[in-house]
Amino acid sequence: MNMIVSNKTGDTALFMGNEAIARGALEAGVSICAAYPGNPSSDIIKALAEVGSEMGIHVEWSVNEKVALEVAASAAMTGLRGLAAMKQNGLNVASDFLLNLNLSGVRGGLVLVVCDDPGGISSTNEQDSRLFVKMGELPLFEPSTFQEAKDMVVEAFELSEKLELPCLVRSVTRLSHARGNVELGSLSNRNVKPFFDRSKPFINIPSPTNAHKLLRKKFSKCREIFENSSSNYYSGPENPELMLVTTGAGLFYSQDAVRCLGVSASVGILKIGTTWPLPEQFLYKHLIKTQTLIFVEDGGPFLEGNIRELCAGRSEFSKTQFLGKLTEDLPPVGELTPDLVIELLCKKLNIEFTPRSEEYSAAVQAAVENHTPERGSGFCAGCSHRATYWAIRKALTLDGRDGFVLGDIGCYGMGAGPAGYQQMNTMQAMGSGVGIASGMGLLEQFGLEQPVIAVCGDSTFYHGAIPALLNAHQHGSNFLLLILDNDATAMTGFQPHPGLGKDAMGRQVPSVKIADVCSAIGLEPDIVDPYDLDVTVKTIMGLLRGKKGAKVLILKRECALIAAKSKTSTYKVSVDPDRCLGDDCGCNRFCTRTFRCPGLIWDTKKEQAQIDHAVCTNCGVCTQICQHQAIISEAC
Repeated sequence: MNMIVSNKTGDTALFMGNEAIARGALEAGVSICAAYPGNPSSDIIKALAEVGSEMGIHVEWSVNEKVALEVAASAAMTGLRGLAAMKQNGLNVASDFLLNLNLSGVRGGLVLVVCDDPGGISSTNEQDSRLFVKMGELPLFEPSTFQEAKDMVVEAFELSEKLELPCLVRSVTRLSHARGNVELGSLSNRNVKPFFDRSKPFINIPSPTNAHKLLRKKFSKCREIFENSSSNYYSGPENPELMLVTTGAGLFYSQDAVRCLGVSASVGILKIGTTWPLPEQFLYKHLIKTQTLIFVEDGGPFLEGNIRELCAGRSEFSKTQFLGKLTEDLPPVGELTPDLVIELLCKKLNIEFTPRSEEYSAAVQAAVENHTPERGSGFCAGCSHRATYWAIRKALTLDGRDGFVLGDIGCYGMGAGPAGYQQMNTMQAMGSGVGIASGMGLLEQFGLEQPVIAVCGDSTFYHGAIPALLNAHQHGSNFLLLILDNDATAMTGFQPHPGLGKDAMGRQVPSVKIADVCSAIGLEPDIVDPYDLDVTVKTIMGLLRGKKGAKVLILKRECALIAAKSKTSTYKVSVDPDRCLGDDCGCNRFCTRTFRCPGLIWDTKKEQAQIDHAVCTNCGVCTQICQHQAIISEAC
């Protein structure tokens, strides 16, 4: 049985943080759930989609985050409850709608879960999303434990309905993707019929100022409610030598540090779960207990800065030390760790702590240096994107005009590194490669002579590239768009997109083909198989030197990981030992050093290239790049 939908109230389940969030939505009686996939948030909608039909709710992967929030808000505008989930980059996309919705308000409950990625583990940045709640004057909950991840979602829905405001719940990677025990509450039996009250429209004009005044009243009411929230608490001595002020995953780091150092008698921990608006009186009551405050939080100095502002000008805090990221006592960038907190506590308390003996540390270092192979980021064996970038590299070399490639985030984002032969030259927001190309393609009138290529994936095309392509065609921009269509939102877990004919809950839905969208814009796309390198190279070169204007080439090939699960190859790739001469070949190990597919390995004993059949997908692309035809493909 899926514990996400267990009716056994009081039972304990081992949940990932994102699963706990999903369970909280079900306990709150959510009706509509929407998201665009983006780690570390993707598992929330995945978990809800698996039980959507059973629970009688609608769950979808929306075309982008703005639409996802709008879909969830539709429920809240009619008295139902809606949830939207996204990563930090996605909140940028949704912010245009969010920063109007805060003024118009909602009727039912609306919760926006945003999962930040400190350290940029699976992201192009490590943005702190909490700044949006200050701009929007919206309530923010930050769970520290897996239990809170569930309970705060329920609390956020209730507060949202009470204030008629969207509420945000912020998680981070280490909470979203870790697991812990969660005590189950009861599943909701809400039975609300949606109704849109036309007498109360969601419109801020002609007087947005009045709407802002109403928002301020709601915000003040929220502050009063947060003063008594059980999400905020203090543990430690009555008059600690210093106090760790923390939120989110920082609670675990703080507790670990205090426990490891054995300083619970002298160090207090003040945990804040409702980080905006701040519970001022609660904070004053506890902050006054010490004159040394250390702020432990993932992301930027959000809590630290806001508490500094709160205490500024109050005489009782005139001698208080505020230590954290603003003072660089903790690193202002990257992820926090217990070790960083331990190091700072040792410094301030003048104590020594050695977690492991020098002999053990030396042995670990030696093992790493002697036995751990170097591994860089790379495409999977048989990935069509590797073939695409190889074709781009060859086409631009043959073209000879120093062309360049504009792109963005996705599996194909590795085209910026060795895996893609350093072909991709920009990486910003989703669809930005096409948007930048729309501008670059206008620069011939100013003397730009280099060919312009943009790349985007199939899911990215639907998410953010269509408006940019429309803009380019309207204004006569001259560039080539390569759409890398591998039938998957592969980077985040193979979630369906509008071109695949199924939805998040596995139901058959209409398929919106990329080629049809391009044709409707007025751009008839060419379509090639990137595995066929000769045809792909010739097509790219022909389009670069062809008619002016925006041109589209769709590189169509199913993701190798999907194909490997569903098909048995009719071909087998191998290396002819008589033709592969190793270092005597004159190619300088071209296949393993330059092409670098994981399915190709260098046998140090035989001093020849070999096929690693454990990972090879038998795509056959490598047979086309070997200068001596030493790599062959034979029918099984």
